[in-house]
Amino acid sequence: MSTTEQRADDAWAVMEKFYAAEAAYVAAGGFGTSSYDEVAAYLDPEVVLHQAPGLPFTGTGTWRGRDGLERFLATFSEVWESMEFLEQEHWGDADTVVVRSLVRFRSRATGREVDALIMQLIRVRNGRMLECRPFYWDPAAIADACA
Repeated sequence: MSTTEQRADDAWAVMEKFYAAEAAYVAAGGFGTSSYDEVAAYLDPEVVLHQAPGLPFTGTGTWRGRDGLERFLATFSEVWESMEFLEQEHWGDADTVVVRSLVRFRSRATGREVDALIMQLIRVRNGRMLECRPFYWDPAAIADACA
């Protein structure tokens, strides 16, 4: 395995742990109900999340720092009762990873489930997520599940 492949695998290993911590946090009820410490362990202090506009959990669209991501996940876990990763593929080099996920969400408000295809462009620094840009294939289906 080349050095570049090893670094991409390391970044992917960080993201696998982050995704597991995120799913557990959401399932436990999120802010005020579950500890955020495990999620925060995989976040760079200067982390930035850029969410697309128009989704029920995007808020301002840009969330900065560990506290910002905690506020995002508080909003996110108010919207979703659960999230299950059905499929994941990843590609990367150095400290950048692209992740294709098929995720099943269950809405807290309606109880409806939606399978969402999400592509994420992620940068990792020192073993922690530094930046994430998710792209949702069908944002209307996500909004509809929550309405």
